[in-house]
Amino acid sequence: MRIVSLLPSTTEILFALGAGDDVVGVTFECDYPVQARERRIVSTSALPEGLTAAEIDRVVVERLRAGEDLYHLDAGALSGLDADLVVTQDLCAVCAVDVSVVDEALAHLGCRADVLTVDPHTLDEVWRSVALLGDATGQQDQAQSIVDGLMTRLDTVERLVRGRSRPRALVLEWTHPPFAPGHWVPEMVDRAGGVNVIGAPGEKSFRTTWPVALAGRPELVVVAPCGYHLDGAADLAATLVAEGELPDGIPVWAVDANASFARPGPRLVDGIEALAAIFHPAAVGDPDPAMARQVA
Repeated sequence: MRIVSLLPSTTEILFALGAGDDVVGVTFECDYPVQARERRIVSTSALPEGLTAAEIDRVVVERLRAGEDLYHLDAGALSGLDADLVVTQDLCAVCAVDVSVVDEALAHLGCRADVLTVDPHTLDEVWRSVALLGDATGQQDQAQSIVDGLMTRLDTVERLVRGRSRPRALVLEWTHPPFAPGHWVPEMVDRAGGVNVIGAPGEKSFRTTWPVALAGRPELVVVAPCGYHLDGAADLAATLVAEGELPDGIPVWAVDANASFARPGPRLVDGIEALAAIFHPAAVGDPDPAMARQVA
């Protein structure tokens, strides 16, 4: 089987399943595991490099209003891969190539590859996507083993935080402007032993204002901007603190959003463990410095 993965999360899952040798094409964002960087890149971002968070938001809004794509699918690169399976999404136009673009490209090329759409909105749906890809690649046993291991780790977190006071947490999926978290992130806060003050599980993230974001009286802030690793998230968090947008004295943490928050794959459990350590260090231990950093 020859597989093109148009999502960083499905690339990660495919490699975890043992199907990495079958992956022949990926996106420019597919950076985990490192072997994914050895595959041909078939989609790139249409956004200019070097933009601030506020500039990225402005450009995204302008292009979506104009009906322009945020990602470029390289049909030429795709045509040379002779794919049997293309994995994509229909979840978020800001996240990756839309399935309609993939269908049009394959039809244009006369490619008969199967298209598998993976659109998880909740943690359970993320785990089911592992099973779905396991079925598609003939790796059902490995998929079940992965999910079983994740459930064991989640059970451990639940046991460690059970009965403890649950801090009120404001998680930000973007900072300029602030975006409330959606999809699986509110569940992550809950499973880690916290209270998510804005945003609903299974729903879309949404643009908000600082008065609305802070109305839930958060006791701490977690900056998890989509598309940013830890260093970039820490820079944005430090900027928020310097701008005085957040209440004085409130702890502010940055996390590796790309690794363990924004991408719906197995490493979401890493994110839950990091949140549990932020919320309950006495019970869980201090957060892994490679995963989370306190900036205030």
